[in-house]
Amino acid sequence: MPTTPPSGLPEARRNRQLAESFGTDAARYDRARPRYPDALVQRIVSALPGPDVLDVGCGTGIAARQFHAAGCRVLGVEPDARMADVARTLGTAADVARFEDWDAAGRTFDAVVAGTAWHWVDPVAGAERAARVLRPGGLLAPFWNVLRFPDDVADAIVGACRRALPEAASDVTAMTKGALDAYRPVCVRAADGIRDAGGFAAPQQWRHDWEWTYTRDAWLDQMPTLGAFTRVPPAVMADVLAGVGAAIDARGGSFTMGYATVALIAVRTDA
Repeated sequence: MPTTPPSGLPEARRNRQLAESFGTDAARYDRARPRYPDALVQRIVSALPGPDVLDVGCGTGIAARQFHAAGCRVLGVEPDARMADVARTLGTAADVARFEDWDAAGRTFDAVVAGTAWHWVDPVAGAERAARVLRPGGLLAPFWNVLRFPDDVADAIVGACRRALPEAASDVTAMTKGALDAYRPVCVRAADGIRDAGGFAAPQQWRHDWEWTYTRDAWLDQMPTLGAFTRVPPAVMADVLAGVGAAIDARGGSFTMGYATVALIAVRTDA
């Protein structure tokens, strides 16, 4: 979930600090974060001119492993060495670099993808670099998982945060109750960057809706990996998790999360 960085620092630095906070518990991130719908992965792969995929902001390699399972050769680019180390351990080759600064060393690809990561990339500079490394007919395909909470679970999370973490209440409310609305500016910014960079056909938006049932423990394992919580002190996070866990227990120990996975797809028009 894109999250407003804390005030008091230049925006670029604040964004970088938040982006790099996910690596503080990279193993948990890989274990707990949702995967992407296989239907989306297969749809992207079926549109490619070849099997070579560059995964920007690959993190621990969640999306990269899905593209590999679909028959692709995947290289990741990840600015956080801790995340890249986990990706390599789990079988994804990964270079450590910000995508805007990354040296392709003459390598080219049939797709540049980014799973819930392109909002950390400068939209114009990132699209320009993608255009340089994509083969004609290749795809630039950033995509995001957007959470769609049941109302009672959303209320429980917001209530727990208002009590234990009031400074994050607005971010948490956006995450739990208006996630699709919160993502629209992210998608618009990315699409504008693609158009401004040139070298691509007009971007299209694809959407895949799906569901996942979480047990209490599985959801509480994931919550600290979300952007609103990655830098929360452990004692405060424990209070938030206790409140949310009690609410999930009260509804029988599990809930079904709705997801919308939103993708922007742009075809590289020429070399």
